[in-house]
Amino acid sequence: MTRQRPLAHFIGIAGIGVSSLAQWFLAHGWAVSGWDRLQTPLVRRLKQKGIRVKIGTPGAPLPRGAGLVVYGQTFISNNPQLTRARAKGIPSFSYPEAVGKLTDAYSTIAVAGSHGKSTTTSIIATMLARAGLDPTVIVGTTLKEFGGLNFRSGKGPYLVLEADEYKRAFLRYSPTLAVVTNIDREHLDVYRNLCAVQRAFLKFLSRVRPNGAVVLNRDDHNLFSLRSSVRKLAAARHIRVAWYSLRDSGARRIRKYIRIPGEYNISNALAAFHIGRMLGVPEAKILGAIRAYRGSERRLEFRGTYQGAPVFDDYAHHPTEIRVTLCALKEKFPRKKIVCVFQPHQAERLYRLFREFRSAFDPADETLILPVYKPPGRREEKMRITSEDLTKAIQKQQPSKPLFYLAHPENLKKALGALGALHAKVVVMMGAGDIVHYTDSLIR
Repeated sequence: MTRQRPLAHFIGIAGIGVSSLAQWFLAHGWAVSGWDRLQTPLVRRLKQKGIRVKIGTPGAPLPRGAGLVVYGQTFISNNPQLTRARAKGIPSFSYPEAVGKLTDAYSTIAVAGSHGKSTTTSIIATMLARAGLDPTVIVGTTLKEFGGLNFRSGKGPYLVLEADEYKRAFLRYSPTLAVVTNIDREHLDVYRNLCAVQRAFLKFLSRVRPNGAVVLNRDDHNLFSLRSSVRKLAAARHIRVAWYSLRDSGARRIRKYIRIPGEYNISNALAAFHIGRMLGVPEAKILGAIRAYRGSERRLEFRGTYQGAPVFDDYAHHPTEIRVTLCALKEKFPRKKIVCVFQPHQAERLYRLFREFRSAFDPADETLILPVYKPPGRREEKMRITSEDLTKAIQKQQPSKPLFYLAHPENLKKALGALGALHAKVVVMMGAGDIVHYTDSLIR
């Protein structure tokens, strides 16, 4: 008689982090099942790997034989499946709690930062794989190098992990090496202000194992202003600290190799460069990995063309990300007009960062703003600022700039047509919500 495999069940398996963790369990001999509200391309790929996924209402029954339950952070404690699991005494962990236990079992390289985490994690993962270190990777985007998935199963000692600060998830992790790309006023529904965000990142650095190391961006003011606290923390825990900057000689070398646009991506690659040097990876292999890296899903990803205009898809949803991404496109296409189609993500972010949003689209030549996307599972107060308010505020500052509020996104093609001939333009579809579906309809 064959022994039945233990079953791990994942609530919110369509989530980019939860889906990656589910694949780790599958790779380590567990039977895996999951539930989520919506079918997504990633869920379809999980099904192809043998993971059983139920789609629909939260009232779906808990699979028989479940010995472990993991749930995404947006699924609050009154989820019926989670309630049943706890009532039955089935061990249940949030995604950060479960990942935190994994970080104890590996030499973990955790990449944190308000922006650039996914790209930096992906470059480090590509570098270690090409260097023969066979890492396990949990990343918040899908990669062509991983067969269109967001997970890599490795037999080496390293876990390369994207460490998210949302709801203080990264404070569950215990890395050996840590990267912080930058600190910004982000997730203000969790953190009251920038100081609170900075304190959280310092706590994250305090979780680095003794005799470990941290790689930090000297060019980021909000991070570099913490250097005194970082120095004390490092001395107390015997942690090596390496600061990197675009003024370093390594950045000049990276510019000759990197294929993805934007100064911010040179900075991300520089962080990966320092991690590679710390691990003894030959410089030629580090630079070769940077040259080979083709970018990840929804990070200035070329998706096709529409009426002669190249169409890019990007995850940017914070004012800082919007501005640097648009500048990167300007750099890549200096003779073309940039058309930005933006979907704000989460009403609270739009409200708290409204002033920054008003100037974030300055590098774009023409802008279309869609209604605010409301993430399922997140509790939000009554909407105090709308996309229409943002459109009016920008128009007040720049009355001559082509800018429109598109209340009905299904009319996107008509709206783009109203802007005139597109063959001399570049279109970027931008946001962290379901704007990707409109991208699909545009290039279909």
